[in-house]
Amino acid sequence: MNDLYRDVSPEDPLLQPILEGLFGEYAARYGDYFSKDAEVELTEWYLPPQGLFIVLEREGNIIATGAYKPRDEHTAEIKRIWTQKTLRQQGLAARIVQELERRAVLAGYSQMYLTTGFRQPEAVRLYLSQGYTPQFDLDRDPEEYSQPPYDGRLRFTKTLVREAFSKTA
Repeated sequence: MNDLYRDVSPEDPLLQPILEGLFGEYAARYGDYFSKDAEVELTEWYLPPQGLFIVLEREGNIIATGAYKPRDEHTAEIKRIWTQKTLRQQGLAARIVQELERRAVLAGYSQMYLTTGFRQPEAVRLYLSQGYTPQFDLDRDPEEYSQPPYDGRLRFTKTLVREAFSKTA
């Protein structure tokens, strides 16, 4: 299998059905829970040099996606992690996260940040497996984070070690 990473614009027409499907999955899990404070997204946030949107392709088909945008001068925020339904649980999302981290280091970032929703245990497992530090109590029922004073977002951080991404390490 020759999987290939490709940089894209979030406005790429091939990406639109995938993003619609991703937002559809969120709606199925959360209803309109997050609609009250939906994020405004700007395309330029996801374009180099400060941002990045990548797809992983296999035989010309997009099988996974991921992106980061700047959070601050030193921190990139991971967004839009998605894997084709029939290919889940095969490590593709982990590969996307690792590629985003590698590219973030090359772009000068030293920290990663992300949020996932309180009803996405598979995402929590993914980020823990990739060395992300939860900024919430893993022993609490995640549903508690859907109630005030919380906003439903489970936050993670990770410090990037440049040496970990060098070819000689």
